[in-house]
Amino acid sequence: MRHRRSIRLKDYDYSQEGVYFTTICIQNRQCLLGYIQDGTMFLSHAGKMVKSVWMDLPNRFDHILLDEFVVMPNHIHGIIIIHHRGESCIRPNSSMGDHKDRPYGTEPDSIGRIIQAFKSITTNKYIWGVREKKWPAFPDRLWQRNYYEHTVRNEKELHNLREYVANNPTNWAEDEENPDK
Repeated sequence: MRHRRSIRLKDYDYSQEGVYFTTICIQNRQCLLGYIQDGTMFLSHAGKMVKSVWMDLPNRFDHILLDEFVVMPNHIHGIIIIHHRGESCIRPNSSMGDHKDRPYGTEPDSIGRIIQAFKSITTNKYIWGVREKKWPAFPDRLWQRNYYEHTVRNEKELHNLREYVANNPTNWAEDEENPDK
């Protein structure tokens, strides 16, 4: 059995109040969400769908607020604020296998659960778009297996991240996610 290595902080509670900067990438850096011309992002139908699902996340998770957000040709950046903690989650104690050291599954109300829902919803809607609207197909999966997150520690860092997100289309030529770089 293969074990995935987690990139998350081992003892950090990702459901606690805070500000989280996230990046989620399309598998193989395929540019399915639109294109950039002269520093302006032009969303494809799929890009518009991804933006719509992101903007609807507070209706699904009433403990979050959305901050700065951008859809790029092959990834998204978004800042999520968890403004109150959900009910505590008591998990059964298991003494078997890998789960003795870590709980099974994604904790409710956590950043992981929010991203999991976002990826699932957008993947299902994209599959519908491929079948019904002839959107470009994707091999294997729409999104890369993981995602990047960073816990924002202070106002200066939040300000810098907001600027980074807002200016991302302008800086596309230098973006490490740009497959033409």
